[in-house]
Amino acid sequence: MRFIEPEDVADAITELRYKVGEDICSLWWRWPEGIQAVYIRRVAAGDSPDTPISADGLKLYTREEYKANNGYHERIEVIGQFLYVVYGAKRQDGEMQLIQQQDGENSIAVSTGRTRIRYSIRHKSGLLRKYKTVYISVTTECEVPSEVLCYVKKQGGYPSNREDGTQYPFLRDFAPGRNDLPAIEVGRDDFVRLFFTDGRKFGQFYELLPE
Repeated sequence: MRFIEPEDVADAITELRYKVGEDICSLWWRWPEGIQAVYIRRVAAGDSPDTPISADGLKLYTREEYKANNGYHERIEVIGQFLYVVYGAKRQDGEMQLIQQQDGENSIAVSTGRTRIRYSIRHKSGLLRKYKTVYISVTTECEVPSEVLCYVKKQGGYPSNREDGTQYPFLRDFAPGRNDLPAIEVGRDDFVRLFFTDGRKFGQFYELLPE
């Protein structure tokens, strides 16, 4: 299986659109005249659709199936942001070849809701110590890039926003599930809280919830 350039504009997938229901994501598109099958790929938001793929990452869907089902429908199993790519396919020399469109008309960003990020912060100090230890735990429904979150340290009380104190980045992405981060040492009167690095940008994709 390999990619080929479209022979002409008539081979292009166009008018790709989607709708998200309670637990189903549906896709519709305009079929090129000579295309009888497509391969559908779903990638996480932020991944490039041009990265190498294997046959396991593609789903074959025929024109007959599309007509019978009035579109393509996939059960939502993960909440988050995705990119769907629909490749027209042609059989040549005994193998299926995928049409690589450069206009982007065969791809569409899909949101199945905001991903929940839950976090807990514990401060532990000894009676005679000048410093205390902070333990941060982050639980996510899918992988979250490290640049989405930061922690802010403030002396004398908890910070109210990311500008209300000293901001620190996270160095590793957050894997799905519970992430117990390395303990950090802060001053006895310091307090830590998590925030989005850019609330306007990331708040539309993620929901940050204290536990």
